[in-house]
Amino acid sequence: MQLEKMERWLLGFGSILIGFLFIILLRAHGVAGSTVTETAVPSLIQTEQENQQISADNERLQQELNKYEQGQNASAVANQQLREAQMNAGVIAVSGPGVRITLDDSKRAAKEQEDPMLFLIHEQYIREIYNALWNGGAEAVAVNGQRVTTNTEVFCGGSYIQINGTRQMPPYVIEAIGDTNNLSAALNFYGWFKLGDLQQQNGITRKLEIKEKVMIPAGKLRNYHYAEPVKEGT
Repeated sequence: MQLEKMERWLLGFGSILIGFLFIILLRAHGVAGSTVTETAVPSLIQTEQENQQISADNERLQQELNKYEQGQNASAVANQQLREAQMNAGVIAVSGPGVRITLDDSKRAAKEQEDPMLFLIHEQYIREIYNALWNGGAEAVAVNGQRVTTNTEVFCGGSYIQINGTRQMPPYVIEAIGDTNNLSAALNFYGWFKLGDLQQQNGITRKLEIKEKVMIPAGKLRNYHYAEPVKEGT
């Protein structure tokens, strides 16, 4: 009888002990879980904040990149416009297919009854030729290395011809860039035959060469001291 009481007492005590240990384990697990939760929440918040900062930095960098690309595009457009203006003004050197014309005074002396002026190359011959070349679609013209632009003057100065403020002596080499067929046709249409007659009769030199590549030097810009651009609305 006492043995049964002892067994029941031991069994109750064991149950109590197991329950006590179970409660301890539950409390320990709850504390650990709470610690993990309390540690994880601030970490998640910090990560989210960092992600938001990275996103903001990426957006700012993209905006800066867009501004840079827009600036590059604007710069490219401005450079292209400047290049076209320089080409139209003739202030940059160019090259391309074209023609080369050589004019020179006659080596034969005029006889008494002959007009000595017919044995010389005159400024009007040069003007007629480069005007004919312009009409033939020439994109650039030079005479003795002097670029012909809207400011170019060609006039006789006695024994020389003045071009762009420089004194030029024969032979006169006129070069032009453009469609060689059109340039040749324009020369034949605008007075080229007159020089041919003078060549045959008086011995002046008139030579036309077709070139695969002609180099035309850059012209000079005019300095403006009195002229000013007119403002819109005035």
